[in-house]
Amino acid sequence: MTQKVGLVVDSTTDLPQEWLDKWQIVVTPAFINWGSESYPDDGVAFTKAEFYQRLATSPDLPRTSAMPPGLAQEAIKLQLERYEHVVVIGVASQFSSIYNTLKLAAQQIDPNRTTAYDSGSVSMGLGWQVAAGAEVAADGGTPDQVLAAMRSTRERVKLYAAIDTLEFLRRGGRVSTLVAGLGTLLQIKPIIDVHEGEVHTFQRQRTTSRAIAALVEAASAYGPLEKLAVLHSVNYEGAEDLQQRLSAVAPADTIIVEVTPAIGVHVGPKCLGVSFVKK
Repeated sequence: MTQKVGLVVDSTTDLPQEWLDKWQIVVTPAFINWGSESYPDDGVAFTKAEFYQRLATSPDLPRTSAMPPGLAQEAIKLQLERYEHVVVIGVASQFSSIYNTLKLAAQQIDPNRTTAYDSGSVSMGLGWQVAAGAEVAADGGTPDQVLAAMRSTRERVKLYAAIDTLEFLRRGGRVSTLVAGLGTLLQIKPIIDVHEGEVHTFQRQRTTSRAIAALVEAASAYGPLEKLAVLHSVNYEGAEDLQQRLSAVAPADTIIVEVTPAIGVHVGPKCLGVSFVKK
């Protein structure tokens, strides 16, 4: 069956590389700005290990930004050479200008053969939507069918993350120095809920073990699950432990994903999370 629809996504999607390759998804990187330097979030300019090592020791907090418009246009043009129609999918528009950059690039190239889709999420909250659309596209689905699959997943997807330290949120201006200091003193581990372009504090736990238990409880309460990803930022041992604790409710094809540096900028190292889709 001939594939009619191609996909372009941004690097915060966090899908495994082998999935991107299998579905011929083109990724346009977000950019990480560190002082006067600017790097694409492509795993080449910085490996994840190198990024987190520098993040832990640098006195300056990096910032993130959208890709240059020309880079977005190149990605869309490449997919239009392969497919009849291209769907561009971005991180929640409330979180970044990335979605608007992709949308504008698509409109400028060919508004009749492109469609922009705002995921309302990030990481695998976004990634599971992309995967659903990519599966339909690979089966020869139309643009409307691809979009319908993504919207169905969007209605059923959840993303929770346990933040190990408030320091990076403080340095990014998300919380005050006083709150971050008290959080460190009391070992508070906030658990955030990312949904429809908003970030809410789901719970506050005093220890890492309690935070992990809360993630397991949240996933278990939402089942039965169709898809499940365990997320981490340089915390593979913690991710494996969390995956094991979720084994009773986890689908057979559960994956572990190390979040991309463009997300790590905001959550810091040792973060753990889950993103799951209800059946």
